[in-house]
Amino acid sequence: MDAKADGWSSWPAPAKLNLFLLVTGRRDDGYHALQTVFRLLDWGDTIHLRLRDDGAIRRVGASVPGLPEHEDLVVRAANLLQREGKSAQGVDISVDKRIPSGAGLGGGSSDAATVLRALDRLWQLDLGVERLAALGLALGADVPVFVRGHNAWAEGVGESLRPIALSPAWYLLADPGVHVNTGALFQSAELTRNAAPATMVDFVSGVSLGNAFEPVLRRREPAVEAVFQVLAEIGTPRLTGTGSGCFVEFATRELAEAAQVRVASRVSTRVVGGAARSPLLDALEAEG
Repeated sequence: MDAKADGWSSWPAPAKLNLFLLVTGRRDDGYHALQTVFRLLDWGDTIHLRLRDDGAIRRVGASVPGLPEHEDLVVRAANLLQREGKSAQGVDISVDKRIPSGAGLGGGSSDAATVLRALDRLWQLDLGVERLAALGLALGADVPVFVRGHNAWAEGVGESLRPIALSPAWYLLADPGVHVNTGALFQSAELTRNAAPATMVDFVSGVSLGNAFEPVLRRREPAVEAVFQVLAEIGTPRLTGTGSGCFVEFATRELAEAAQVRVASRVSTRVVGGAARSPLLDALEAEG
């Protein structure tokens, strides 16, 4: 679908990686306290929007096969924004889906964030990033980082964000094809919930902080363990978020592509770049 064709506009919804993920305890509200670093990528989904003057919010096509329209985060985001901004306008929403569901790459959250930021602009609401991030948190803990559009050190349930500068890097991504039930993982008796809190100094100095969900998922899902075994031949594989997606970090694209060739016959992979900031911010600035 071409941007601006037949009234449609197109907006990037980038994927993310969790460069580490610790569970440091339980909060008073029952949620787990987390620490992580969100790394935005230069690859992801594309959201297409076409304004309507009848106030209706419609999804055109399915963003995730089998997902009912009323449960789709892009539709929920548009409805939430419409109510918050008291807008009489509506929108048609179509999604070019590239980020696999359940892989821990943030696809649904990023799609929702892009709808919030882009529709705020198109509906001329001008609610501001803080209000949009608060709306995003009502949709999911990962949505605010995509709304803000910067790599971030995150705590709380993932919503307490501090921008962090990250060195350029390239990533070899592998999707084992396992859709992970996040709720079930959090309830696992094997999950380490009392990790010692890390600091930014720990992270920047290269201390291996790991992902609390990795050992649980590798024991439960043979497909994830198999991908880890292959990726271990070309670097240090890591799990992203609470999904099944795995990645290895490289300093240059050339190194990542050379590693991809070595494992190509056994694992389906993709080489993507780490973004200095969200490509959505670039698209919003280009719109003026």
